[in-house]
Amino acid sequence: MSSLSDSREPIYYTNTDPELGFPQKDYEENYSSQVYPVTLSWRDCNVFALPKRKLCCLCNKEEELPKRILTNVSGIIKPGRLTAVMGASGAGKSTLMNMLTFKNRGSLLIQGEIRVNGVLMDKDKMSNLAAYVQQDDLFIGTMTVREHLVFRAMLKMDGHVSKADKLQRVENVMQELGLTKCADTFIGTPGKVKGISGGEMKRLSFASELITNPPLLFTDEVTSGLDSFMALSVVQSLKTMVHMGHTIMCTVHQPSSEVFELFDEIILMAEGKVAFSGPVTHALEFFKSVGHPCPMNYNPANHFILTLAIIPGFESECKGRVEKMCEHYDNSQASKKLEYFETNQDPYERRMSQKLLEESIHSISSNGPSYFQQLRSVLWRSWITNIREPMLVKIKFAQTLIFALFMGLVYLKTNNDYIQEDIMNINGVIFLLIISFTYNNLFPILNVFPKEIPVFLREHGTGLYRVDVYYISKMLIEVPFLIADTAILIAIVYWMSGLTHDSYTFINAAIISVLASAAASSFGYAISAASPSVTIALTLGPLLMTPFLLFGGYFLNNGSVPDYFIWIKYTSWFLYSNELMIVNQWRDINHISCDEANSTVCIHNGKDVIQSLNYDENNFVLDLTMLSSLIVLYRFLAFIILLVKTKLSKC
Repeated sequence: MSSLSDSREPIYYTNTDPELGFPQKDYEENYSSQVYPVTLSWRDCNVFALPKRKLCCLCNKEEELPKRILTNVSGIIKPGRLTAVMGASGAGKSTLMNMLTFKNRGSLLIQGEIRVNGVLMDKDKMSNLAAYVQQDDLFIGTMTVREHLVFRAMLKMDGHVSKADKLQRVENVMQELGLTKCADTFIGTPGKVKGISGGEMKRLSFASELITNPPLLFTDEVTSGLDSFMALSVVQSLKTMVHMGHTIMCTVHQPSSEVFELFDEIILMAEGKVAFSGPVTHALEFFKSVGHPCPMNYNPANHFILTLAIIPGFESECKGRVEKMCEHYDNSQASKKLEYFETNQDPYERRMSQKLLEESIHSISSNGPSYFQQLRSVLWRSWITNIREPMLVKIKFAQTLIFALFMGLVYLKTNNDYIQEDIMNINGVIFLLIISFTYNNLFPILNVFPKEIPVFLREHGTGLYRVDVYYISKMLIEVPFLIADTAILIAIVYWMSGLTHDSYTFINAAIISVLASAAASSFGYAISAASPSVTIALTLGPLLMTPFLLFGGYFLNNGSVPDYFIWIKYTSWFLYSNELMIVNQWRDINHISCDEANSTVCIHNGKDVIQSLNYDENNFVLDLTMLSSLIVLYRFLAFIILLVKTKLSKC
């Protein structure tokens, strides 16, 4: 996605009525040449919350009607002016933001017009033109600030922009927002990885969206969770961006007096209506004119919010006051500024600004990164996050090595001269290997999606990359770790525990082991993708895995599975892996020593071992096919679950 950069001379609005607070001509010197200034306006907008669909359509209850949330709201946000949306809880701030950014349209019914420079907006146009910084800062904690911004630049900037220019843009944005000092610091994860401060994290959220230099920026609850100093620092960053030419609208909750002074204009919401919209300096006069002057030495922001709040126990009185103030504003000169803007703008300027805007939107929407550019960038990030995860690399491999040596010592046998007791030992070590492959690859995967799904949904929702790009990158990055971990375990245990000392048989065993590991991780992907949290994933994983384990052929003979559980047996990777390993181990063993005293109950060769377990060596190719099919099936199921989650998140 490219910025709205244009080499042509930008057009600036020249309305000069000081009462209406329009930007003056002298704002031009503050605009960055790379930002095309835009004016956002909306007129007579009504928003209704659609009732939730009921499963029972035959209920006798009356059908619920849409609930009105916003009533006839109009407004205008201009370049060069930092605008704050304020109001008590439930006033309609978030709904106004969702309306303007075209979020949650599936649950809202919206009437009215939203325009930028006079161009009627829809969801696609707005997403190409504007950036939205949400309240929660979501990042991959093991990445540095610079790495995160490079990742965003590679995916958001025009696909035809050179890598050098993208990297230079990253450096420029970090310098503009004061992130240079922490550029090589990990972003951090609370309780795990120490990282940057809350203020730096919020500025990083701004930087993430400013990579493409969008002319329009929405920010939600910009100071929430920050102390007074950090909040002031963040809003000062917004002020800097406004002076560069960006049009910025932000919701803010109870700002300090120092923060409030940084805003040029405010929109005060109450009961889904606009109670005031205009310059901050005019707000005090307006409240005084309606009989609610701000006390001396009192924070004006707190005064406005408290005056417009609906206090429990005094609902009727408060709603009456709010209604009176909204009517007074509707009848005031300040409420006519949108009409003034539309009727007084020079027709030539309007046509030219609309033309340039349409061209810019078309340019942005048609020059995004290619599929392979997306895949390369997401693969790069996945690799970085994986190698920096201590549980995945150092600790996991050390654990595998120690456990492999322990198993090898427990089942230690240096030759292939088998006796009757060796049958149980060999079969036991084979099934224990399969269990180990499962645990080593299932449980780490259970942590993957629940932790990253919020980041994934947000990034995908903004069009950063496709679902299949994210999913394929996860699978590709997993492959070397899966193979390395499995190879360590099978190589040590195989040669220490007395399995057939034959290179061909060992290679077969290694291939089967990798397939068993892949099947277990595939099952983990499905559980992980479906689970809303790591806790639930770690609970469901063992619970759902246990039936597959029981019908794997070790705890219950393959020929003794009840008919009503036969479907579990055929969807178990334990069954196919165990049969493959058993057949691979025993089919070429022609002699097993037998004690003469117990010769009547002896098993004399490997084929007898296979038959005693109700296995068939002729199923070798079939088992390989079924095991591979399970890998594909579980991974496809996980992909479908991710697709469904992305669809639901857009509703």
